[in-house]
Amino acid sequence: MSTTYQTPNSDPPDNTTCVIAGGGPAGLVLGLLLARAGIEVTVLEKHADFLRDFRGDTVHPTTLGLLEDLGLIEQFNELPQSKLTHLELPNARDKDVVLVDFRRLAVRYPYVAMVPQWDLLNLLAEAAALEPNFTLRTEHEVTDIVYDHDRVAGVEYRSPSGQGRILAELTVACDGRWSIIRQAVSLPVKELPVNFDVWWYRIDTTEDAGTALLPRIIADRLAIVIPREGYVQVAQLGLKGSDAEIRARGIEAFRTQAAELLPAVADDVSTIATMEDVKHLDVRVDRLRRWYAPGVLCIGDAAHAMSPVGGIGINLAVQDAVAAARLLAGPLQRGDFRHDGGEQHLARVQRRRMLPTVVLQGLQRVAHAVVIMPALRGRRSLRAPRRLSWLLERVPSLSVIPAFAVGVGPRPEKAPHWARRTRANNVSADATKRAARG
Repeated sequence: MSTTYQTPNSDPPDNTTCVIAGGGPAGLVLGLLLARAGIEVTVLEKHADFLRDFRGDTVHPTTLGLLEDLGLIEQFNELPQSKLTHLELPNARDKDVVLVDFRRLAVRYPYVAMVPQWDLLNLLAEAAALEPNFTLRTEHEVTDIVYDHDRVAGVEYRSPSGQGRILAELTVACDGRWSIIRQAVSLPVKELPVNFDVWWYRIDTTEDAGTALLPRIIADRLAIVIPREGYVQVAQLGLKGSDAEIRARGIEAFRTQAAELLPAVADDVSTIATMEDVKHLDVRVDRLRRWYAPGVLCIGDAAHAMSPVGGIGINLAVQDAVAAARLLAGPLQRGDFRHDGGEQHLARVQRRRMLPTVVLQGLQRVAHAVVIMPALRGRRSLRAPRRLSWLLERVPSLSVIPAFAVGVGPRPEKAPHWARRTRANNVSADATKRAARG
């Protein structure tokens, strides 16, 4: 994998204006936007690259619009991808009913793009690398926070060259639901119950596994398939607490079940070599009651863990990053965080993004209760509910409502004017940077 950045042998600089823990969608979008505002920003990513399976692949309409505003949509469109325009299920009469129709949205990109997340992250990292005040340090794992009296003043990290620390006026946690920073600051959290987990695995195949994202179900297992080049990535849902039992049954039993779930690729299930190839995700839904403390802010999954339903966690995290950049760029430029940690500015980010979080988590919990759990417990087949089917057949335009919730969401964010670019701007910046390197 070739990118415009390299893992350095030396430690990152001792000081920066903003340090971001985590090089996922939220961390890289925030880093790119702040860098375009002229703010010195360093992103620390614990892995050597972004090439890892079992990430979300969905790029929603609002994120596609953001990429266009940032001058990146043409490069994005060159990536291998498929487009999800609608989602349908059969009703009791075996007639397909469109439940979610992105084509009805009044947006520039009325579909969800299915793109391997590592391709999106590479695109964002390469765009950010064109900004002279942006630094990405891979293989740098945040291990703790640094305090200056009663405010967070940076992070400690572990890298191939050893232990180190970087001091910053603002520290932002984008390091996921198991955030080291979130734990270190001990911010209060509200846990919401979830009764299922996900098991991720891949099946190497050249066969067509069928329509992407269309659920398959047998007994107490439900699977969603994401097509890749040369293989399919499978998200298999099951009852929470059953991981030990699944592993105790062994790989042969697991392959048999996978073949029953996915008959189109049944001949290839032997490519699941061992149970080590089956990754268990403990699904959690929670949100911090307070997203910040002096000098530190949590966004994305670090602030609110989402279930995988609808793939909306990625879009929500990106929207958090856009709002944070717009609200914090000015205060960072003025040096407002140097003395008191800028709590009033960080509170604005939480106030802006808490409502979308609560609404979307509520919708996910409804989907858990009405669709997923009844299916996993064998009480309902994967068919459109009778009353909903009756209503959508008579008023098809109502399918835009769930499409808006999933594809746009409450309170969508727009790129700040100072971060907007055209492709020509980016090409010129790239040429200038190459010339500076000699």
